[in-house]
Amino acid sequence: MAYVISDKCISCGSCQGECPVGAISAGDDKYVIDANSCIDCGTCADTCPVGAISQG
Repeated sequence: MAYVISDKCISCGSCQGECPVGAISAGDDKYVIDANSCIDCGTCADTCPVGAISQG
């Protein structure tokens, strides 16, 4: 199951640079994860400073 980014996202971008498959991109008001590209590694969740990323 792919990871998702909640509304707690502060758009800092720390997760984007850590994603090994480039599944994270900047959205309109928060970053978003492409569920088809996500490999469920959890690196993004470990990197998020506000805990906005979890398994969906």
